[in-house]
Amino acid sequence: MRYRPLGNTGLNVSEIGFGCGNVGGLMIRGDHGDQVRAVARAMELGINYFDTASSYGNGQSETNLGRVLKELSANVYVGTKFRVTTHQVGQIKSNVIGSVEDSLTRLQREQVDLIQMHNHLASEAEGGSISPEELLGEVVDALTQLREQGKVRFWGMTAVGETTALHRVIGSGSLNTIQSVYNLVNPSAGIAVPSGFDMPDYGNQIGMAADNGMGVLVIRVLAAGALSGEAERHPVAVPSVAPIGSGRDYNQDMSRAEGFRFLVQEGYAQSLVEASLRFALSNGGVSSVLVGYSSLEHLQQAVEYANLGPLEPGALERLPEVWAGFTG
Repeated sequence: MRYRPLGNTGLNVSEIGFGCGNVGGLMIRGDHGDQVRAVARAMELGINYFDTASSYGNGQSETNLGRVLKELSANVYVGTKFRVTTHQVGQIKSNVIGSVEDSLTRLQREQVDLIQMHNHLASEAEGGSISPEELLGEVVDALTQLREQGKVRFWGMTAVGETTALHRVIGSGSLNTIQSVYNLVNPSAGIAVPSGFDMPDYGNQIGMAADNGMGVLVIRVLAAGALSGEAERHPVAVPSVAPIGSGRDYNQDMSRAEGFRFLVQEGYAQSLVEASLRFALSNGGVSSVLVGYSSLEHLQQAVEYANLGPLEPGALERLPEVWAGFTG
């Protein structure tokens, strides 16, 4: 396993992280024995970052991960997430603190290494979206207090929502990390996309984050399975998945994934999964790629593919031809 700096935090994280979310589902719906074996094997393979969230299985992922890590006496980095559920001025700070403390209880930990805001970001706060002003104000105040109390070490956000709002926060230097949607279907978080591109354009947020000393954790590297090359889903995986930051629906993502079959047919990779992981790791601004697992086999495979290194230049040079077709 190779390791990369998590921005300017001083932490070095494994190139492949252990995602504990709903898509793969292992840490929510898997058997306890399978969860223990997978986490133990992940550590044997060198994975040192485990990522969960309060919303994954309504807290079940945090509970299961905490139980397994305690059982294994694991010395690893743990990150989780919170959602701000109020826009009431003066109440956001306590809302965040309460959520984080609940997460610590479920995880059976006194501290997490990374806490991340899970809300979408928007210029104007409404519904479940948070504005830059709210994030850089009461949310950061809450996280600062939690750090002073020794309950969190570093903080970041899931970088989805309006690009202008995201860039404003990334450029502020107030966060340590972002989680970035970055995959072959939509590479805009790390690469310039053609004019008329019909998916969200995240405007190279990965490069901007790197310039501001922030770590980047890649999410949705397989577009929730659309880039797996297989239509059938594992029994513990979520049965259906709405896209985040890609096409209008999962079927469109699967259709567009077929445009990358040449990477396998021409010998650049053994599978679309391999091509997808190695594509993300080809970006020097990426700290770690978070993969959601359904089985021990998925875990083993991801690490083996990552160890092959970035995609070769000949493959990367061909990709813009495919993206040029993703226009409205």
